Amino acid sequence: MRTPARRFLSRTRYRALRQSLFRPNRWVEKGSAGGIFAGQFFCLTILLLACLPACASGSSLKLATWNLGWLTSRPAGDSALPEGIYRRNEADIARLASYADHLDADVIGFQEVDGAPIAARIFRPPKYRIIMSGDHVVQQVGVAIRGSLSVTRNPDLTALNVYPPDAPHALRSGLDITISDGRASLRLLVVHLKTGCWDNPWAERQHACPTLRSQFSVLDNWALERNDSEEAFAILGDFNRRMTPADPFFLFLKQDAPLTLTTAGRASPCWGGEYFIDHIVLGGKARDWLRPDSLRVTTYHDPGVTPAQLSDHCPVSVRLAFP
Repeated sequence: MRTPARRFLSRTRYRALRQSLFRPNRWVEKGSAGGIFAGQFFCLTILLLACLPACASGSSLKLATWNLGWLTSRPAGDSALPEGIYRRNEADIARLASYADHLDADVIGFQEVDGAPIAARIFRPPKYRIIMSGDHVVQQVGVAIRGSLSVTRNPDLTALNVYPPDAPHALRSGLDITISDGRASLRLLVVHLKTGCWDNPWAERQHACPTLRSQFSVLDNWALERNDSEEAFAILGDFNRRMTPADPFFLFLKQDAPLTLTTAGRASPCWGGEYFIDHIVLGGKARDWLRPDSLRVTTYHDPGVTPAQLSDHCPVSVRLAFP
């Protein structure tokens, strides 16, 4: 779950953030659940992307991450759910599925989803296949993959659960897969890290920062292994960290392997404006595959609909040019 940026910013800094969000409008996608999408900048996006070859040709792949915010079909009062969690109705599910259709990504790493059946109502077959982590928790991570891509399932990165065995709750594993279009392969790690250390100093000993540092150490080792094996790779998901190129957590992550933070220098327009905590980080040859200026945030455009009905996160995507 994200925490709104305004809660942590002065009025002056928040106003500056809001102004900066809409200068580069070309990377904002607007949509409605009815499937009609407005705005001159969205039209520009469509024109630009229409000029690109389809993913099936092996030349372009749209990679996205989307935290779906406690998406579950469990009944109200289920012991696995915290009190006060909003349960989506059929109209909410239909809206989310419409946004997934509009996003039209080839691969979507998602978070906070309670199993493959509810995920498949958003990312519908036969267009997508669903793979979930092996965690026995409500807020699982998973991935929806376009059917034209081949997939290899690697062991989950269970080391991200840095809690001791007797801890009352476990932390989420990373979902590790390799996708291929038959000519190039991309290793993907979908993550949802510990919340609570948004922009605190590296040496912070309170809140969730020691836990997040431990998880970043696990990610650093995973990235180093990918780099040593000369794999193209990406780490994507909800990092629960407002990473920038100068952020000490990101600097630690890239100390052993060159990485590209695709959200660098941007602020997200999601729900009126916030700093990114959902990121796509590229490593190895994938850094060279990133299409310039391809970062997009799909914003919601449904008057009267609340974040609980959709998600308090917006889909974030980039395009990669496969060799």
